[in-house]
Amino acid sequence: MQRQTAAPGAARQLPKFLNLAQIRYPVGAIASILHRVSGVVLAVSLPLLASALAESLRSPQGFDSVVHGATRSWYAPLLFVGVWALVHHIFAGVRHLFMDVGVGHRLPQARTSAAISIGAGIVAAVLWLLAWGLR
Repeated sequence: MQRQTAAPGAARQLPKFLNLAQIRYPVGAIASILHRVSGVVLAVSLPLLASALAESLRSPQGFDSVVHGATRSWYAPLLFVGVWALVHHIFAGVRHLFMDVGVGHRLPQARTSAAISIGAGIVAAVLWLLAWGLR
């Protein structure tokens, strides 16, 4: 890389600091990042879900203990994130499948489907949490 020399009396140009937190990402990029995040959340939660399923199938008392543990108030945010991850991952995956076959790959449709997949995941998780809380 060649070093540029400034003319005498000209201000020296410093490297530009790139603050990633201030960059405005397009909605498609946000949907794609969230799709990856939701996949990681689902993969990490599989052992916990498998052990909860095994415990709930072991006996009626095991089922009651799993339901009792899942209804504790401190557990609600974890369930919310899990439901959001599942629903968002499904919607974003279907969106990607449609785009792979040529449906909705133009920019306006891609932006709309990205916003729908983000919104649907949040709305479904909130509705599930409200329905769970009404029990």
